[in-house]
Amino acid sequence: MKSSAGTVVLVALLSIGCASTYQTPPQTTATASPSTVSGSERGVIPVGQQIDVRLQQQLSSATAKVEDHFETTTVVDLLQGSQVILPAGTIVRGLVSSVEPAGKIDRSARLTLVFDQIRVRGRNYSIRAMPTQAFESRPILDEAKTVGAGGALGAIVGGILGGLDGAIIGAAVGAGGVIAATEGQNIVLPAGTIIRIRMDRPVEVL
Repeated sequence: MKSSAGTVVLVALLSIGCASTYQTPPQTTATASPSTVSGSERGVIPVGQQIDVRLQQQLSSATAKVEDHFETTTVVDLLQGSQVILPAGTIVRGLVSSVEPAGKIDRSARLTLVFDQIRVRGRNYSIRAMPTQAFESRPILDEAKTVGAGGALGAIVGGILGGLDGAIIGAAVGAGGVIAATEGQNIVLPAGTIIRIRMDRPVEVL
C-alpha cells in the first residue's frame, strides 16, 4: 500500500507493550452506507456498537499533548429501524490520553486516544469509546463524484461522506486505544482519516 511521507502504517497491539500478537480486523474498508444499532433498547447506543468517524484535524505523536481535544464527525447515519438516531455529521469529541513521540532512545511512538463526548441535535452526551481501526479516505470531492446524483442525501450531508473504498491503514488498535508506529516513525493521522470507534458504555440519545 502506498503511504505519504508523514503517514505511518499502524500496527495491531493486543496489550500495551506487546507487539507480537495481532488481531485480524473484521473488514478492510470504511463504512459507506448507513449502519444499524446493534441493540434493541429504543434510543440507546449499546456497548460494543462500532461507529466510523472522520478526523477533522491532523493528529501526530510528534506534536500532540496529553489532554488535547480534537473533533471528529460521524461518517454515515446510524439507524434504529427506520429512525436515524445519529445523523451523519454528528460531532464526536476525542481526547489524547497519552502520547510518546519517537525518540533516539525509545524509537517506538505511541498515541492513545479516547472519545468522551457526542453532540446530537445540539445536546451533548458523555460517552466512553475507544478506536479500533483507522482508514485512509479519498478527498471529499472525489467521494461526491463517486456517489453521483443518485446517492442518498444523508450520506453526503455536510460533505462528510466517509471512506468509499478507503484502504485500511491500521489493523485492530491495542487495548485501551493505544496506537503504535513502526520503529523510528511518529504516528501521523491526517485530517480526513476515518477512525472506527467502539462504545464502551451505553448512551441514550433520545
